[in-house]
Amino acid sequence: MRILIVEDEPRTASSLHQGLQDAGYQPEMVQRGDDAVEIISTQSWDAVIMDIMLPGCDGLTAVRRLRERSNSTPILLLSALGEVDQRIEGLNAGADDYLPKPFSLGEVLARLNALTRRGGDTKAILLRVADLALDVPHRTASRGGRLIELSSREFRLLEVLMRQAGNVCPRSLLLREVWDYNFDPGTNLVDVYIRKLREKIDNSDDCLPLLHTIRGVGYMMSEQPPA
Repeated sequence: MRILIVEDEPRTASSLHQGLQDAGYQPEMVQRGDDAVEIISTQSWDAVIMDIMLPGCDGLTAVRRLRERSNSTPILLLSALGEVDQRIEGLNAGADDYLPKPFSLGEVLARLNALTRRGGDTKAILLRVADLALDVPHRTASRGGRLIELSSREFRLLEVLMRQAGNVCPRSLLLREVWDYNFDPGTNLVDVYIRKLREKIDNSDDCLPLLHTIRGVGYMMSEQPPA
């Protein structure tokens, strides 16, 4: 898998490059945020590891520019800013995951595995709930014929919810299937992504709500509101 490392701190960049190479990845490095935008826009990458504090343009700006270009390459943000507000800002910018510094190489590899894996049942390649359609192999989503732009993490979350349509998906299930977590990290990660997803698929007053919150339990995709 081709992984682009966007990091201007030489020691961190070198450590990541060596670690990924040893793990069997094909890493390449770039130091500037603006250069990264052009490289990611014009080449195919399985995932990107990007620091927030970068010359040229910062990581958050780079992510926003890529998503504005409808580029859905999975992006793992790195930053010494570990506070919850910065994490949420990174996710809202369009990043797929966030890892505060200092981090272990093992955790980076686990996050990359979660970002790039394509798990779940592959028999159903076109999922439908009402007028919402998800084309799994082509990685496209639409509602009423209108295309919906989703990040790779949003797509995976919607896929899990649609495969379980009519059933309640507990937070623990979503954390495991979407983020590859076997524990609750104690953040509002799921809630942030559910809110972003709801804004994209249930985005108008005349639109039948499909994504429902089951308070204290989890979430459910259904044409019928929960009893």
